[in-house]
Amino acid sequence: MNDITYVGRHSLMHTVSRHTHESWEYVYCTDGTGTFVFDGMSVSYRKGDVVVIPPLIPHANASDKGFQNIHVNMVSPTLALKEPAVISDDSNHFLLDAFTASFYHFYSNRKERAALLSAYGNLISYYLAAYQTVQPRSGVVEEIERSIITSYSDCDYKLDAYLRSLPFSYDYVRKLFQKELGVTPHKYLTDKRLQIAAEVLLNAADGSSIADIAMMCGFRDPLYFSKIFKKKYGVAPTYYHRDSQHAPEDDAPETRP
Repeated sequence: MNDITYVGRHSLMHTVSRHTHESWEYVYCTDGTGTFVFDGMSVSYRKGDVVVIPPLIPHANASDKGFQNIHVNMVSPTLALKEPAVISDDSNHFLLDAFTASFYHFYSNRKERAALLSAYGNLISYYLAAYQTVQPRSGVVEEIERSIITSYSDCDYKLDAYLRSLPFSYDYVRKLFQKELGVTPHKYLTDKRLQIAAEVLLNAADGSSIADIAMMCGFRDPLYFSKIFKKKYGVAPTYYHRDSQHAPEDDAPETRP
């Protein structure tokens, strides 16, 4: 499953002649734009897109201004597609990282080469399967989400100041974020902090300081943290940790986030 059989890279190209593969091919466009031409259809792509090509489908690749890519061939990937498709990477470029690492390890002499390629083959396929069903988000929404995820633990993180620093109106980005993710940026930040706090509490040692855990998750005031934690999870942080230690093992995954 998801076994990588070949990894290649095109520097600056304008055309790739019509050909076929017996395996699946994933083509990550690292720069430029272009069009893949298949029998009866064509798909356009740009930097950050992955063109997924099932086996035995003839295809050619062309671009007026040129393209660069990393292409990976796999057998038996866990991706439910019957026709060529374009799947976009997100603003974190996790797919690009996986493609780049696959290229490196394919040509390396490390003794762990096979295991690493297997791991990256799985990672690429799982990312593509996940991104295939994700509704595309606006670039600014992805930037806000990334800022929140990377800064949630900072008690001095000023989300309002960050939102007002963006080259859009404050109300526009707030409403756009809520439209695409279902909550306001501020609620997203609070929920993320509480989610991480719950996970920390589940793994905390006896006697762990609630104040320290609150601070670790971006809450400077432990009383405020306890109040909103209880509102969300139904119990105070201390009891959440204590109950998790005594809950039946089979029930724990269903009763904890």
